[in-house]
Amino acid sequence: MKINRKTHLELRLQNLLFTLLFLAAVGLVAWLSTRYSAQFDWTASGRHTLSEASRKVLDLMEDPVTITAYARENQQLRGQIRDQIGRYTRHKADLTLNFVNPDTQPDKIRELGITMDGELMIDYQGRTEKVQSADENVVTNALQRLAVAEERHVVFLEGHGERSPQGQANHDLGQFGEELERKGITVSMVNLAVTPDIPDNTHVLVLAGPRANLLPGEVSLIQDYVKKGGNLLWLGDPGELHGLAPLAEQLGIKFLPGTVVDASTQLFGIDDPTFSLVAEYPAHQVTSNFQTMTLFPAAAALGETGQSDFLRESLLSTLSRSWTETGAIEGKIQFDADKGERSGPLSIGYALTREIEAPQGEPEASQGEPQEEAKDSPTAEHAEKPQAGDTEKKPSEQRVVVIGDGDFLSNAFLGNGGNLELGLNIIHWLSQTEAFIDIPAKTTPDRKLELSPFASGVIATGFLIALPLGLIGTGTAIWFRRRRR
Repeated sequence: MKINRKTHLELRLQNLLFTLLFLAAVGLVAWLSTRYSAQFDWTASGRHTLSEASRKVLDLMEDPVTITAYARENQQLRGQIRDQIGRYTRHKADLTLNFVNPDTQPDKIRELGITMDGELMIDYQGRTEKVQSADENVVTNALQRLAVAEERHVVFLEGHGERSPQGQANHDLGQFGEELERKGITVSMVNLAVTPDIPDNTHVLVLAGPRANLLPGEVSLIQDYVKKGGNLLWLGDPGELHGLAPLAEQLGIKFLPGTVVDASTQLFGIDDPTFSLVAEYPAHQVTSNFQTMTLFPAAAALGETGQSDFLRESLLSTLSRSWTETGAIEGKIQFDADKGERSGPLSIGYALTREIEAPQGEPEASQGEPQEEAKDSPTAEHAEKPQAGDTEKKPSEQRVVVIGDGDFLSNAFLGNGGNLELGLNIIHWLSQTEAFIDIPAKTTPDRKLELSPFASGVIATGFLIALPLGLIGTGTAIWFRRRRR
Protein backbone atom coordinates (compact mmCIF):
# COMPACT_ATOMS: atom_id res chain seq x y z
CA MET A 1 0.00 0.00 0.00
CA LYS A 2 1.31 3.37 -0.96
CA ILE A 3 1.58 5.71 2.02
CA ASN A 4 0.99 9.34 1.31
CA ARG A 5 0.76 12.28 3.66
CA LYS A 6 -2.95 11.69 4.34
CA THR A 7 -2.45 8.00 5.10
CA HIS A 8 0.50 8.81 7.35
CA LEU A 9 -1.66 11.30 9.28
CA GLU A 10 -4.45 8.75 9.70
CA LEU A 11 -1.98 6.18 11.06
CA ARG A 12 -0.61 8.66 13.56
CA LEU A 13 -4.14 9.53 14.70
CA GLN A 14 -4.99 5.84 15.05
CA ASN A 15 -1.86 5.25 17.13
CA LEU A 16 -2.65 8.26 19.29
CA LEU A 17 -6.25 7.13 19.80
CA PHE A 18 -5.09 3.60 20.65
CA THR A 19 -2.59 4.98 23.18
CA LEU A 20 -5.25 7.19 24.81
CA LEU A 21 -7.74 4.31 24.99
CA PHE A 22 -5.08 1.99 26.40
CA LEU A 23 -4.08 4.50 29.10
CA ALA A 24 -7.77 5.05 29.93
CA ALA A 25 -8.29 1.29 30.29
CA VAL A 26 -5.22 0.99 32.53
CA GLY A 27 -6.42 3.92 34.65
CA LEU A 28 -9.90 2.38 34.92
CA VAL A 29 -8.44 -0.97 36.03
CA ALA A 30 -6.23 0.83 38.56
CA TRP A 31 -9.25 2.71 39.93
CA LEU A 32 -11.29 -0.49 40.16
CA SER A 33 -8.44 -2.16 42.04
CA THR A 34 -8.80 0.47 44.77
CA ARG A 35 -12.50 -0.27 45.13
CA TYR A 36 -12.54 -4.03 44.74
CA SER A 37 -10.06 -6.78 45.51
CA ALA A 38 -9.63 -10.41 44.56
CA GLN A 39 -7.24 -12.86 46.18
CA PHE A 40 -6.36 -16.45 45.46
CA ASP A 41 -4.64 -18.68 48.00
CA TRP A 42 -2.95 -21.61 46.28
CA THR A 43 -1.04 -22.87 49.33
CA ALA A 44 -1.70 -26.50 50.30
CA SER A 45 -2.95 -25.66 53.80
CA GLY A 46 -4.62 -22.36 52.87
CA ARG A 47 -2.45 -20.52 55.37
CA HIS A 48 -3.07 -17.13 53.72
CA THR A 49 -6.87 -17.46 53.91
CA LEU A 50 -9.14 -17.01 56.89
CA SER A 51 -10.19 -20.45 58.13
CA GLU A 52 -13.76 -21.64 58.19
CA ALA A 53 -13.73 -21.61 62.00
CA SER A 54 -12.75 -17.92 62.04
CA ARG A 55 -15.44 -17.04 59.50
CA LYS A 56 -18.09 -18.77 61.61
CA VAL A 57 -17.03 -16.78 64.68
CA LEU A 58 -17.30 -13.54 62.71
CA ASP A 59 -20.76 -14.52 61.48
CA LEU A 60 -21.91 -14.76 65.11
CA MET A 61 -20.77 -11.19 65.85
CA GLU A 62 -23.53 -8.84 64.69
CA ASP A 63 -22.08 -5.60 66.07
CA PRO A 64 -18.92 -3.74 64.94
CA VAL A 65 -15.50 -4.91 66.14
CA THR A 66 -12.62 -2.50 66.74
CA ILE A 67 -9.02 -3.71 66.91
CA THR A 68 -6.36 -1.30 68.13
CA ALA A 69 -2.74 -2.24 67.48
CA TYR A 70 -0.20 -0.58 69.78
CA ALA A 71 2.81 -0.73 67.47
CA ARG A 72 5.68 1.68 66.88
CA GLU A 73 6.39 3.24 63.47
CA ASN A 74 7.82 -0.05 62.23
CA GLN A 75 6.53 -0.67 58.73
CA GLN A 76 7.43 -4.35 58.78
CA LEU A 77 5.56 -5.02 62.04
CA ARG A 78 2.59 -2.88 61.06
CA GLY A 79 2.50 -4.53 57.65
CA GLN A 80 2.31 -7.99 59.23
CA ILE A 81 -0.53 -6.89 61.53
CA ARG A 82 -2.36 -5.19 58.67
CA ASP A 83 -2.04 -8.33 56.55
CA GLN A 84 -3.30 -10.63 59.33
CA ILE A 85 -6.24 -8.47 60.38
CA GLY A 86 -7.06 -7.70 56.75
CA ARG A 87 -8.27 -11.26 56.37
CA TYR A 88 -10.91 -10.51 59.00
CA THR A 89 -11.95 -7.14 57.54
CA ARG A 90 -12.53 -8.72 54.13
CA HIS A 91 -15.10 -11.05 55.72
CA LYS A 92 -16.60 -8.54 58.19
CA ALA A 93 -16.89 -5.04 56.80
CA ASP A 94 -17.52 -3.37 60.18
CA LEU A 95 -14.29 -4.71 61.69
CA THR A 96 -11.81 -1.84 61.82
CA LEU A 97 -8.09 -1.71 62.58
CA ASN A 98 -6.40 1.31 64.16
CA PHE A 99 -2.72 1.86 64.94
CA VAL A 100 -1.40 3.73 67.97
CA ASN A 101 2.26 4.51 68.60
CA PRO A 102 2.83 3.52 72.24
CA ASP A 103 5.66 6.06 72.56
CA THR A 104 3.19 8.92 72.12
CA GLN A 105 0.83 7.80 74.93
CA PRO A 106 2.98 6.36 77.76
CA ASP A 107 0.40 7.00 80.50
CA LYS A 108 -2.37 5.18 78.63
CA ILE A 109 -0.01 2.33 77.78
CA ARG A 110 0.79 1.81 81.46
CA GLU A 111 -2.91 1.99 82.34
CA LEU A 112 -3.81 -0.65 79.74
CA GLY A 113 -0.91 -2.89 80.73
CA ILE A 114 0.61 -2.97 77.24
CA THR A 115 4.00 -4.69 77.50
CA MET A 116 4.85 -5.71 73.93
CA ASP A 117 5.31 -3.83 70.69
CA GLY A 118 2.44 -4.90 68.43
CA GLU A 119 -0.01 -5.87 71.18
CA LEU A 120 -3.70 -5.78 70.19
CA MET A 121 -6.81 -4.62 72.03
CA ILE A 122 -10.04 -6.07 70.63
CA ASP A 123 -13.29 -4.28 71.56
CA TYR A 124 -16.78 -5.71 71.05
CA GLN A 125 -20.03 -4.62 72.72
CA GLY A 126 -18.12 -2.82 75.47
CA ARG A 127 -15.98 -5.85 76.30
CA THR A 128 -12.25 -5.99 75.64
CA GLU A 129 -9.71 -8.73 75.02
CA LYS A 130 -5.96 -8.13 74.93
CA VAL A 131 -3.72 -10.37 72.83
CA GLN A 132 0.01 -10.20 72.18
CA SER A 133 -0.01 -11.66 68.69
CA ALA A 134 -1.94 -11.15 65.47
CA ASP A 135 -1.82 -14.86 64.61
CA GLU A 136 -5.18 -16.19 63.48
CA ASN A 137 -5.58 -18.80 66.22
CA VAL A 138 -4.92 -16.15 68.90
CA VAL A 139 -7.25 -13.52 67.41
CA THR A 140 -10.04 -16.01 66.65
CA ASN A 141 -10.01 -17.42 70.18
CA ALA A 142 -10.23 -13.86 71.54
CA LEU A 143 -13.15 -13.06 69.23
CA GLN A 144 -14.91 -16.24 70.31
CA ARG A 145 -14.54 -15.24 73.96
CA LEU A 146 -16.01 -11.81 73.19
CA ALA A 147 -18.89 -13.33 71.24
CA VAL A 148 -20.14 -15.06 74.40
CA ALA A 149 -22.08 -12.32 76.17
CA GLU A 150 -22.60 -14.27 79.39
CA GLU A 151 -19.68 -15.69 81.31
CA ARG A 152 -19.79 -19.49 81.52
CA HIS A 153 -18.50 -21.40 84.57
CA VAL A 154 -17.44 -25.03 84.39
CA VAL A 155 -16.75 -26.46 87.84
CA PHE A 156 -14.73 -29.65 88.32
CA LEU A 157 -15.20 -31.78 91.43
CA GLU A 158 -11.95 -32.50 93.31
CA GLY A 159 -10.82 -34.23 96.48
CA HIS A 160 -11.25 -37.85 95.37
CA GLY A 161 -8.36 -38.31 92.94
CA GLU A 162 -10.24 -36.85 89.98
CA ARG A 163 -8.48 -35.70 86.84
CA SER A 164 -7.50 -32.09 87.37
CA PRO A 165 -8.21 -29.38 84.76
CA GLN A 166 -4.99 -27.72 85.93
CA GLY A 167 -2.79 -30.81 86.16
CA GLN A 168 0.03 -31.62 83.75
CA ALA A 169 0.22 -35.38 84.34
CA ASN A 170 -0.71 -37.68 81.47
CA HIS A 171 -4.02 -38.64 83.09
CA ASP A 172 -4.99 -35.04 83.99
CA LEU A 173 -7.08 -32.61 81.90
CA GLY A 174 -4.74 -29.61 81.98
CA GLN A 175 -4.61 -29.06 78.23
CA PHE A 176 -8.38 -29.37 77.94
CA GLY A 177 -8.82 -26.88 80.78
CA GLU A 178 -6.49 -24.43 79.01
CA GLU A 179 -8.50 -24.79 75.80
CA LEU A 180 -11.73 -24.03 77.69
CA GLU A 181 -10.13 -20.88 79.11
CA ARG A 182 -9.09 -19.81 75.61
CA LYS A 183 -12.72 -20.18 74.54
CA GLY A 184 -13.82 -17.76 77.26
CA ILE A 185 -15.10 -20.42 79.68
CA THR A 186 -14.16 -20.00 83.33
CA VAL A 187 -12.76 -23.21 84.83
CA SER A 188 -12.71 -23.75 88.59
CA MET A 189 -12.70 -26.61 91.11
CA VAL A 190 -14.76 -27.38 94.19
CA ASN A 191 -14.11 -29.75 97.07
CA LEU A 192 -17.46 -30.53 98.68
CA ALA A 193 -15.74 -31.75 101.84
CA VAL A 194 -14.26 -28.26 102.34
CA THR A 195 -17.02 -26.18 100.75
CA PRO A 196 -20.26 -28.15 101.18
CA ASP A 197 -22.06 -26.33 98.40
CA ILE A 198 -21.94 -26.23 94.61
CA PRO A 199 -21.55 -22.59 93.44
CA ASP A 200 -24.77 -20.99 92.25
CA ASN A 201 -23.14 -19.69 89.05
CA THR A 202 -22.19 -23.20 87.90
CA HIS A 203 -23.24 -23.86 84.33
CA VAL A 204 -21.69 -27.32 84.12
CA LEU A 205 -20.50 -29.60 86.94
CA VAL A 206 -17.85 -32.10 85.87
CA LEU A 207 -17.16 -35.41 87.61
CA ALA A 208 -13.83 -36.41 86.07
CA GLY A 209 -13.30 -40.01 87.15
CA PRO A 210 -13.01 -40.10 90.96
CA ARG A 211 -10.64 -42.77 92.31
CA ALA A 212 -11.81 -42.70 95.93
CA ASN A 213 -15.31 -43.09 97.34
CA LEU A 214 -17.38 -39.95 97.74
CA LEU A 215 -19.02 -39.37 101.11
CA PRO A 216 -22.80 -39.92 101.23
CA GLY A 217 -23.29 -36.22 101.94
CA GLU A 218 -21.31 -35.26 98.85
CA VAL A 219 -23.37 -37.59 96.68
CA SER A 220 -26.55 -36.04 98.12
CA LEU A 221 -25.31 -32.56 97.19
CA ILE A 222 -24.69 -33.70 93.61
CA GLN A 223 -28.10 -35.36 93.45
CA ASP A 224 -29.76 -32.17 94.71
CA TYR A 225 -27.85 -30.19 92.08
CA VAL A 226 -29.20 -32.49 89.36
CA LYS A 227 -32.69 -32.47 90.87
CA LYS A 228 -32.78 -28.68 90.71
CA GLY A 229 -31.90 -28.68 87.02
CA GLY A 230 -28.10 -28.41 87.00
CA ASN A 231 -26.17 -29.51 83.93
CA LEU A 232 -23.68 -32.33 84.47
CA LEU A 233 -20.77 -34.03 82.69
CA TRP A 234 -19.86 -37.39 84.20
CA LEU A 235 -16.65 -38.95 82.94
CA GLY A 236 -16.65 -42.47 84.35
CA ASP A 237 -14.23 -45.38 84.14
CA PRO A 238 -14.56 -49.17 84.13
CA GLY A 239 -14.94 -50.69 87.57
CA GLU A 240 -16.32 -49.20 90.75
CA LEU A 241 -18.51 -46.11 90.78
CA HIS A 242 -16.94 -44.91 94.06
CA GLY A 243 -20.23 -44.10 95.75
CA LEU A 244 -21.96 -42.60 92.69
CA ALA A 245 -24.37 -45.51 92.20
CA PRO A 246 -27.32 -43.43 93.53
CA LEU A 247 -26.53 -40.77 90.93
CA ALA A 248 -26.52 -43.38 88.14
CA GLU A 249 -29.88 -44.66 89.37
CA GLN A 250 -31.25 -41.12 89.43
CA LEU A 251 -30.18 -40.61 85.81
CA GLY A 252 -31.42 -44.02 84.69
CA ILE A 253 -27.95 -45.05 83.48
CA LYS A 254 -25.92 -48.12 84.39
CA PHE A 255 -22.26 -49.00 83.86
CA LEU A 256 -21.91 -52.50 82.42
CA PRO A 257 -19.28 -54.82 83.95
CA GLY A 258 -15.94 -55.16 82.22
CA THR A 259 -13.85 -53.05 79.87
CA VAL A 260 -14.70 -52.45 76.24
CA VAL A 261 -12.22 -54.08 73.86
CA ASP A 262 -12.26 -53.39 70.14
CA ALA A 263 -10.65 -55.69 67.58
CA SER A 264 -11.07 -53.00 64.90
CA THR A 265 -8.23 -50.93 66.34
CA GLN A 266 -5.67 -53.45 65.05
CA LEU A 267 -6.51 -52.29 61.53
CA PHE A 268 -5.19 -48.84 62.50
CA GLY A 269 -1.96 -50.13 64.04
CA ILE A 270 -3.15 -50.00 67.67
CA ASP A 271 -2.02 -53.09 69.58
CA ASP A 272 -3.81 -52.29 72.84
CA PRO A 273 -7.28 -53.95 72.60
CA THR A 274 -8.74 -51.63 75.27
CA PHE A 275 -8.72 -48.72 72.82
CA SER A 276 -12.15 -48.19 71.27
CA LEU A 277 -12.94 -46.29 68.08
CA VAL A 278 -16.08 -44.28 67.39
CA ALA A 279 -16.45 -43.54 63.69
CA GLU A 280 -20.18 -42.85 63.26
CA TYR A 281 -22.32 -40.41 65.20
CA PRO A 282 -26.08 -39.92 65.59
CA ALA A 283 -28.00 -36.84 64.51
CA HIS A 284 -27.47 -34.78 67.65
CA GLN A 285 -26.44 -31.19 68.35
CA VAL A 286 -23.20 -32.35 69.98
CA THR A 287 -22.11 -34.19 66.83
CA SER A 288 -23.51 -31.76 64.28
CA ASN A 289 -21.32 -31.97 61.14
CA PHE A 290 -18.82 -34.01 63.17
CA GLN A 291 -17.16 -36.67 61.03
CA THR A 292 -13.76 -37.24 62.67
CA MET A 293 -12.99 -40.51 64.43
CA THR A 294 -12.50 -40.36 68.18
CA LEU A 295 -10.39 -42.68 70.32
CA PHE A 296 -11.39 -43.91 73.80
CA PRO A 297 -8.83 -45.82 75.91
CA ALA A 298 -10.22 -48.20 78.56
CA ALA A 299 -13.92 -47.33 78.27
CA ALA A 300 -16.91 -48.77 80.10
CA ALA A 301 -20.08 -49.64 78.22
CA LEU A 302 -23.31 -47.95 79.33
CA GLY A 303 -26.93 -48.99 79.34
CA GLU A 304 -30.34 -47.77 80.44
CA THR A 305 -32.07 -48.93 83.57
CA GLY A 306 -35.63 -48.47 84.80
CA GLN A 307 -37.80 -45.43 84.30
CA SER A 308 -36.29 -41.97 84.29
CA ASP A 309 -37.46 -38.39 83.95
CA PHE A 310 -34.68 -37.87 81.38
CA LEU A 311 -34.85 -38.51 77.68
CA ARG A 312 -31.83 -40.76 77.13
CA GLU A 313 -30.05 -40.86 73.75
CA SER A 314 -27.00 -42.89 72.85
CA LEU A 315 -24.34 -40.39 71.82
CA LEU A 316 -21.23 -42.54 71.28
CA SER A 317 -21.22 -46.14 70.05
CA THR A 318 -18.30 -48.45 69.32
CA LEU A 319 -17.91 -50.55 66.19
CA SER A 320 -19.48 -53.97 65.82
CA ARG A 321 -16.22 -55.88 66.48
CA SER A 322 -16.18 -54.85 70.14
CA TRP A 323 -17.37 -56.42 73.37
CA THR A 324 -17.21 -55.99 77.13
CA GLU A 325 -14.30 -58.09 78.42
CA THR A 326 -14.90 -59.11 82.04
CA GLY A 327 -11.75 -61.20 82.43
CA ALA A 328 -8.10 -60.24 82.60
CA ILE A 329 -6.92 -58.44 79.49
CA GLU A 330 -3.76 -60.37 78.76
CA GLY A 331 -2.65 -62.86 76.18
CA LYS A 332 -5.30 -63.95 73.71
CA ILE A 333 -8.80 -62.76 74.59
CA GLN A 334 -12.10 -63.50 72.89
CA PHE A 335 -15.79 -62.84 73.34
CA ASP A 336 -17.52 -65.20 75.82
CA ALA A 337 -21.29 -64.77 76.10
CA ASP A 338 -21.44 -67.37 78.92
CA LYS A 339 -19.63 -64.90 81.21
CA GLY A 340 -22.23 -62.21 80.61
CA GLU A 341 -20.12 -60.29 78.13
CA ARG A 342 -21.96 -58.17 75.58
CA SER A 343 -21.01 -57.78 71.95
CA GLY A 344 -20.89 -54.55 70.01
CA PRO A 345 -21.85 -52.06 68.95
CA LEU A 346 -21.82 -50.73 72.52
CA SER A 347 -22.89 -47.35 73.86
CA ILE A 348 -20.09 -45.62 75.76
CA GLY A 349 -21.75 -42.20 75.92
CA TYR A 350 -25.27 -40.95 76.64
CA ALA A 351 -26.87 -37.52 76.29
CA LEU A 352 -29.77 -36.89 78.68
CA THR A 353 -32.27 -34.06 78.51
CA ARG A 354 -35.21 -33.06 80.65
CA GLU A 355 -37.59 -30.12 80.53
CA ILE A 356 -37.80 -28.18 83.75
CA GLU A 357 -40.52 -25.65 84.43
CA ALA A 358 -38.36 -23.07 86.20
CA PRO A 359 -34.61 -22.53 85.70
CA GLN A 360 -32.38 -22.97 88.72
CA GLY A 361 -32.26 -19.84 90.85
CA GLU A 362 -35.63 -18.41 89.78
CA PRO A 363 -37.22 -16.48 92.68
CA GLU A 364 -40.35 -17.76 94.35
CA ALA A 365 -43.73 -16.21 93.63
CA SER A 366 -44.74 -13.29 95.78
CA GLN A 367 -47.18 -13.85 98.62
CA GLY A 368 -50.74 -14.24 97.41
CA GLU A 369 -49.70 -14.86 93.77
CA PRO A 370 -50.39 -18.31 92.31
CA GLN A 371 -47.21 -20.31 91.79
CA GLU A 372 -48.20 -21.23 88.23
CA GLU A 373 -48.46 -17.57 87.25
CA ALA A 374 -44.99 -16.93 88.65
CA LYS A 375 -43.60 -19.68 86.44
CA ASP A 376 -45.26 -18.31 83.34
CA SER A 377 -44.43 -14.66 84.01
CA PRO A 378 -42.12 -13.29 81.29
CA THR A 379 -40.68 -10.78 83.76
CA ALA A 380 -39.42 -13.40 86.20
CA GLU A 381 -35.67 -13.57 86.65
CA HIS A 382 -33.87 -15.84 84.12
CA ALA A 383 -37.15 -16.23 82.17
CA GLU A 384 -36.68 -16.77 78.48
CA LYS A 385 -37.58 -13.94 76.15
CA PRO A 386 -40.84 -14.66 74.34
CA GLN A 387 -40.41 -15.33 70.65
CA ALA A 388 -42.73 -14.16 67.91
CA GLY A 389 -45.89 -16.23 68.00
CA ASP A 390 -45.29 -17.60 71.52
CA THR A 391 -48.23 -17.32 73.86
CA GLU A 392 -46.50 -18.69 76.96
CA LYS A 393 -43.02 -19.23 78.36
CA LYS A 394 -41.25 -22.35 77.14
CA PRO A 395 -39.75 -24.69 79.73
CA SER A 396 -35.97 -24.72 80.16
CA GLU A 397 -33.94 -27.79 79.29
CA GLN A 398 -31.59 -29.60 81.63
CA ARG A 399 -28.70 -31.42 79.98
CA VAL A 400 -26.48 -34.26 81.19
CA VAL A 401 -23.75 -36.21 79.41
CA VAL A 402 -22.40 -39.48 80.78
CA ILE A 403 -19.33 -41.05 79.15
CA GLY A 404 -17.73 -44.29 80.20
CA ASP A 405 -14.20 -42.95 79.72
CA GLY A 406 -12.41 -39.83 80.86
CA ASP A 407 -9.02 -40.63 79.35
CA PHE A 408 -10.07 -39.38 75.91
CA LEU A 409 -9.80 -35.79 77.22
CA SER A 410 -6.59 -36.39 79.16
CA ASN A 411 -3.29 -34.77 78.24
CA ALA A 412 -2.02 -38.05 76.80
CA PHE A 413 -4.91 -38.62 74.36
CA LEU A 414 -6.50 -35.20 73.76
CA GLY A 415 -4.75 -34.78 70.41
CA ASN A 416 -5.98 -38.10 68.98
CA GLY A 417 -8.54 -37.80 66.19
CA GLY A 418 -11.39 -35.47 67.07
CA ASN A 419 -11.16 -35.88 70.87
CA LEU A 420 -10.55 -32.20 71.56
CA GLU A 421 -13.31 -31.02 69.24
CA LEU A 422 -15.77 -33.53 70.70
CA GLY A 423 -14.95 -32.42 74.24
CA LEU A 424 -15.50 -28.76 73.35
CA ASN A 425 -18.79 -29.61 71.64
CA ILE A 426 -20.00 -31.41 74.76
CA ILE A 427 -19.17 -28.44 77.00
CA HIS A 428 -20.81 -25.96 74.61
CA TRP A 429 -23.95 -28.09 74.44
CA LEU A 430 -24.12 -28.55 78.21
CA SER A 431 -23.63 -24.82 78.81
CA GLN A 432 -26.28 -24.15 76.12
CA THR A 433 -24.01 -22.21 73.75
CA GLU A 434 -24.89 -24.34 70.73
CA ALA A 435 -23.80 -21.63 68.30
CA PHE A 436 -20.17 -22.64 68.92
CA ILE A 437 -20.63 -26.40 68.52
CA ASP A 438 -19.80 -26.43 64.80
CA ILE A 439 -16.67 -24.30 65.29
CA PRO A 440 -13.63 -26.58 65.60
CA ALA A 441 -10.67 -25.70 67.76
CA LYS A 442 -8.25 -23.54 65.77
CA THR A 443 -4.78 -24.96 66.17
CA THR A 444 -1.46 -23.63 64.93
CA PRO A 445 -0.18 -25.67 61.97
CA ASP A 446 3.05 -27.58 62.41
CA ARG A 447 5.68 -25.78 60.33
CA LYS A 448 8.68 -27.78 61.52
CA LEU A 449 10.65 -29.90 59.08
CA GLU A 450 12.51 -32.67 60.87
CA LEU A 451 15.04 -34.59 58.78
CA SER A 452 17.17 -37.58 59.66
CA PRO A 453 20.98 -37.14 59.63
CA PHE A 454 21.12 -39.22 56.43
CA ALA A 455 18.52 -37.03 54.66
CA SER A 456 20.32 -33.87 55.80
CA GLY A 457 23.60 -35.25 54.46
CA VAL A 458 22.07 -36.14 51.10
CA ILE A 459 20.57 -32.66 50.70
CA ALA A 460 23.81 -30.95 51.75
CA THR A 461 25.91 -33.09 49.38
CA GLY A 462 23.50 -32.59 46.51
CA PHE A 463 23.18 -28.82 46.74
CA LEU A 464 26.70 -27.92 47.92
CA ILE A 465 28.78 -30.40 45.92
CA ALA A 466 26.89 -32.43 43.28
CA LEU A 467 24.85 -29.57 41.79
CA PRO A 468 27.78 -27.09 41.43
CA LEU A 469 30.01 -29.81 39.97
CA GLY A 470 27.23 -30.77 37.53
CA LEU A 471 26.84 -27.15 36.38
CA ILE A 472 30.61 -26.71 35.99
CA GLY A 473 30.90 -29.98 34.09
CA THR A 474 28.03 -29.12 31.77
CA GLY A 475 29.44 -25.67 31.08
CA THR A 476 32.91 -27.09 30.37
CA ALA A 477 31.49 -29.70 27.98
CA ILE A 478 29.54 -27.06 26.06
CA TRP A 479 32.64 -24.83 25.86
CA PHE A 480 34.81 -27.64 24.40
CA ARG A 481 32.09 -28.62 21.96
CA ARG A 482 31.81 -25.08 20.64
CA ARG A 483 35.59 -24.76 20.23
CA ARG A 484 35.70 -27.83 17.98
CA ARG A 485 33.29 -26.27 15.50
